[in-house]
Amino acid sequence: MSIEPTSQVRPVEIEQEMRTSYLDYAMSVIVSRALPDVRDGLKPVQRRILWGMYEGGARAGTPYRKSAATVGDVMGKYHPHGDQAVYDTLVRMAQDFSLRYPLIDGQGNFGSVDGDPPAAMRYTEARMSPIAEEMLADIDQNTVDFEPNYDGRHEQPSILPSRIPNLLLNGSSGIAVGMATSIPPHNLGEIADAISMLIENPETTTLDDLLTVIQGPDFPTYGIALVGKDKAQLRAAYGEGHGRITMHARTTVEESSKGRTAIIVTELPYQVNKAQLIEKIAELVRDRKIEGIADLRDESDRNGMRIVIELKKEGSVQQVKNLLFKHTAMRSTFAINMMAIVDGAPRRLGLKRALELFIDHRRNVIRRRTEYQLEKAREREHILQGLLRAIDMIDAVIATIRAAESAQAALDLLQGVGLVQLERLPANSPAAIRSLAQRNPFTFTEVQARAILDMQLRRLAALERQAILNEYEELIKKIAELEDLLANPRKIDFLIRDDMKELKKKYGDPRRTEIVEADPEDFREEDLVPHQDSVVTLSIRNYIKRMPLDEFRRQSRGGRGSRGAPTREEDAVMKLVVCDSHDNLLFFTDRGKVYHLRAFDVPDTKKQAKGLPIVNLIDLEPGERVTTILPVRSYDRDFILLATRNGEIKKTRLSEFEEVRRNGKIAFNLDENDQLIAARLATNETHVILVSSDGLAIRFKIDDLRDASRASGGVRGMKLRPGAYVVGVETTDDGSDLLIISERGFGKRTSIDEYPLQGRGGQGVKTLNITEKTGNVAACRMVDPRQDLLLVTRDGIVVRTRVSEISRIGRNTQGVTVMRVGEGDAVASIAAFMMEDDGQAGSRRRARPSGNGADPDAALNETLPLGLDVDDAGDGHGGDEAANGD
Repeated sequence: MSIEPTSQVRPVEIEQEMRTSYLDYAMSVIVSRALPDVRDGLKPVQRRILWGMYEGGARAGTPYRKSAATVGDVMGKYHPHGDQAVYDTLVRMAQDFSLRYPLIDGQGNFGSVDGDPPAAMRYTEARMSPIAEEMLADIDQNTVDFEPNYDGRHEQPSILPSRIPNLLLNGSSGIAVGMATSIPPHNLGEIADAISMLIENPETTTLDDLLTVIQGPDFPTYGIALVGKDKAQLRAAYGEGHGRITMHARTTVEESSKGRTAIIVTELPYQVNKAQLIEKIAELVRDRKIEGIADLRDESDRNGMRIVIELKKEGSVQQVKNLLFKHTAMRSTFAINMMAIVDGAPRRLGLKRALELFIDHRRNVIRRRTEYQLEKAREREHILQGLLRAIDMIDAVIATIRAAESAQAALDLLQGVGLVQLERLPANSPAAIRSLAQRNPFTFTEVQARAILDMQLRRLAALERQAILNEYEELIKKIAELEDLLANPRKIDFLIRDDMKELKKKYGDPRRTEIVEADPEDFREEDLVPHQDSVVTLSIRNYIKRMPLDEFRRQSRGGRGSRGAPTREEDAVMKLVVCDSHDNLLFFTDRGKVYHLRAFDVPDTKKQAKGLPIVNLIDLEPGERVTTILPVRSYDRDFILLATRNGEIKKTRLSEFEEVRRNGKIAFNLDENDQLIAARLATNETHVILVSSDGLAIRFKIDDLRDASRASGGVRGMKLRPGAYVVGVETTDDGSDLLIISERGFGKRTSIDEYPLQGRGGQGVKTLNITEKTGNVAACRMVDPRQDLLLVTRDGIVVRTRVSEISRIGRNTQGVTVMRVGEGDAVASIAAFMMEDDGQAGSRRRARPSGNGADPDAALNETLPLGLDVDDAGDGHGGDEAANGD
């Protein structure tokens, strides 16, 4: 049976109908739900929530309003969808871990980074945040178009005026039909600077220029972003609007309350659920995919995130961290796909194009605002002209109004009803009115006439008239400015630039996410570590830690020092070295082995912290003891000098120590009952100095030593008297004076010229007059008067002083008090370093070693502490200030 076509029935192709209907649905989802508008960076539901709160009075500075009331208003007037969908959007706009600059100020439980759900809308309260009000600024000045709501009973803005570039500030994410958007958040200050740059140089500004001010995404959860070498990945993503960047969690290493080594996670990649991350780590430990973790707990509080991962005694910090980054969301990827609605259609945008479209939007807003203000100003000018004329002829105006039989008649007369307009008067009008009309002198417009009739009698006072005149003159100036603004588009651009500067000053804050210019495949943890002058200490019980050098304030010679490390019973500080956080540290042990660490692998702690067992960082054998820590910046130097307790010495090419495994390598083939006690960097031109505990020193040429392999033994360097032992080896590359420090804190500088050049293997000459008051020699160091000296005692007392404050006297003396050492304490170690300005005004000074052939631009790469015991003995110097700590 066939159906004849009528006006109500028309045949269609089912394929065509499905295609058309699907495309209509897809475009509805894309435009009305999933993608933000490039101009205000909002999706329709977000825009409707802000408009509903603005219209309902829930603005910044007003009392909080129940979220349920806001959701009800928005759903009833503008967004006819489920209340939960509206509330979920409102919640996200209030979460400071979801939006870089939250648009809603919430009170109550709005969820957490653990994925906890928010409280029901009847329990929470909300209002607009201050920065959200900037998005609706001037909306009442015809700056944007309004459109009917879904039932035509209300009007809503089709777009917000938005002074802030919200699309880039808060980013956006959404999945539409056949497309998605994923735009990262950015820092307001950087985006404001980029917009200013584009406005000032619109034709010449390139993406590379913009990337000089925009470092990259700035996520609300902090973390670290890897953007490729020279920002290659970031440049590709921002240029095409599509790409990837890798995000890293931030970790530190601490000693836990149980004395274990602990990895502390303080920042996570954007959108990582903390609770799920902890569950994943626990699952990996349970399945034995990660070994070495003893305990896992969440210590996060209102002060910030803190995930504690305690390691077993045999656990390797670096190995566990590598596995965590490999198997968990502590390292994740953010896919950038900058899709937004442009002129009603979805478009993929590069960074520069997104900024240009926002600038175009602001140009249109400011132009419309200016036209609106100009129209209002002209209307007011017209009224003021009428008022001024009326005041000038006030008697005639009053007479006319008094003679009129009604307000409408007075209105007509003030508009100039005269002989030509007599026919407008009723036929039965009194003769007086008809006579007045014949000689009517007025020609006011209707608007002016109504203003005159509404004018209060007090406006007739002289001061009031002057006020009207002043207002009129100011209005004339304002009209001229508005007309000039419309006639000069560049002035509108400069207004946009000034707005950006104002917003930056008002809402700008420091960057949260650290940008690292490294490729994920080539990424090294050291890329995250800033260069920092540091002090590394090691105790007798092999607890090691690293502290910023700045924590130790310089004191006068003879000071008591400050507490540098807590010591337990039978524990004491043994070694101290000053280095850069990126230096290589070579650990030489009494058994003639060498181990390697990067300085930043040593946990960065406060002075009062105990530190971590060094066995958590290097695989020392049972009973093995570190005797020397040698910082090395590069392995391009000539030699390492190695000396033993019994006076043996050898020189070995530094390059043989470049590759050292975690379990160490042989550095010196020791004789029985001998120990390796000191190491020093040297060149071919150096002279070698060995110092013994009984106050003798020998100086000889390095050429007296043959080149020895790493695994070989040494030769006789110094002949020792019974009971004496070598405390250090020095080279003349490091300075002009030999500094000697005794166990009781006495010290002196002696010119190297006072030490005769001898042959290797002799007994040497006197370098310190040993007495019961001074104690034995604890350490030696070649120094320069421009250097600073850092000393530490076995009890962990640290003092920092100038080398120049230590007296320069002869060899056969006992020296002066350098540090006042407490009863039962003794000097443990020293380090000398040079403070050098980096040439930039206002920059801090950096520490570096001097002499020894060091690169003058290298910081601290060869500072060597040679196991010297640092005292506190005093001769009155230092005073109360020195005695009270730093």
